[in-house]
Amino acid sequence: MSKEKGFVTEITPQSEDFSRWYIDVIKKAELMDYSPVRGCIVFRPEGYELWENIQRDLDRRFKETGHRNAYFPLFIPESFFQKEKEHVEGFNPELPWVTEAAGEKLEERLAIRPTSETMFGHMYAKWIQSYRDLPLLINQWANVVRWEKRTLPFLRTSEFLWQEGHTAHETEEEARQETMQMLQVYTDFVEDFLAIPVIKGEKTPSERFAGAVDTYSIEAMMKDGRAVQAGTSHYLGTKFAVAFDIKFLDRENTLQFAHTTSWGVSTRLIGALIMVHGDDRGLALPPKVAPTQVIMIPIGPPKTRDAVVGRVDELYSELKKAGVRVRVDDRSDVSPGWKFNEYEMRGVPLRLELGPRDMENGVVVLVSRITGEKRIVQQADLVAEVQKMLDETHAEMYNRAKSFRENNSRSVDTLDEMKGFLEEQRGFVEAGWCGSEACEKQVKEETGATSRNIPFNPSTHKSNCLVCGDKAKHTVVFARAY
Repeated sequence: MSKEKGFVTEITPQSEDFSRWYIDVIKKAELMDYSPVRGCIVFRPEGYELWENIQRDLDRRFKETGHRNAYFPLFIPESFFQKEKEHVEGFNPELPWVTEAAGEKLEERLAIRPTSETMFGHMYAKWIQSYRDLPLLINQWANVVRWEKRTLPFLRTSEFLWQEGHTAHETEEEARQETMQMLQVYTDFVEDFLAIPVIKGEKTPSERFAGAVDTYSIEAMMKDGRAVQAGTSHYLGTKFAVAFDIKFLDRENTLQFAHTTSWGVSTRLIGALIMVHGDDRGLALPPKVAPTQVIMIPIGPPKTRDAVVGRVDELYSELKKAGVRVRVDDRSDVSPGWKFNEYEMRGVPLRLELGPRDMENGVVVLVSRITGEKRIVQQADLVAEVQKMLDETHAEMYNRAKSFRENNSRSVDTLDEMKGFLEEQRGFVEAGWCGSEACEKQVKEETGATSRNIPFNPSTHKSNCLVCGDKAKHTVVFARAY
């Protein structure tokens, strides 16, 4: 077996074992490694750069909508959680506590931040006095800890990275507008930056964020048919304002409680983009998020090496100047074929090959990671051609993911139909639901699928509940999920 072949056969095929494939890929591509603490991972540079690119683009979008960044403490007093009953009940099973510090037992236990509604609430009560202080639009980039029983790198870990936005408003209408605006920001980002199509909708009451009045989500389908919740936005009403005494004097000089929201995405987006786009050759990274968009590989015999590498360096400078994230691999101790395999496995969207004959003809060869297409382009047109191929790659990846979701979604009328579909293949199921928690629970017990959300734009409007047959209040997307 050649070195080239051996490189990729170390990845388990998706059809054989999708979970094993996922672990093989993220380890082989050096995105992460396991830490000595259970359920925690180390982000290696290749993986952390994905998060930096996600963070950079999202942060720009937040600031364009008037939000500013701040940072709040990692430790939260236990008494804060007692103030909002639903909130503490929702998070209590996952909370790690600090009970001792500097050799002494603490008077009050401190939770290690699972989310920051309570800390924001405490501070907002100090900062907000009048309607002139509103709206207050703050985001924080932070780490959070939830002591998960079952973990999977990036998708579910005991400690993870995220952003959490927390805002306070004069009126319900303003707060609801904020909630929907941020859901749209997430939708645009995930589709336009990560090339992942999503379904927008409202969570059912049993799936709401602990303490929220309404929760909205975007849901994405992985290549094994499972769902990943790719982002959430919550309208919290005045629940946290009442709990933390966030009051303001309104325009009539009357004390009112503020209406608050929270919204967030996390490093599970990295897991999602791997599972949506990857294949049996490894990662396939959307160009906008890829740490390296173009890998340049000089080719040819040793006697032409200096001239070829010199020209590669010149073209590298042109691409770099144009804002393309580009690298050169001019190592002479590994073959071009081995390099081709390596960078395919690492998901680099475009490969540029340049040999002595290409130099004579004033061309380069561009190869797409996604389609495998080889395109011979004039060196004089390189920057424009690279940018065009990167745009085409994004569109192709988005369209493939959307087609996959459509081909693995089914509209059903009964629970038996749903069971039949999920036994044959994994995927999303659209079905009617009467609004009863008992019917929703029965779906989960009999199929392992949960309600993902009540989509804003279902493909069909169902008349009857799939479980009891009564009149449907909603059409719901159900799926097994990570």
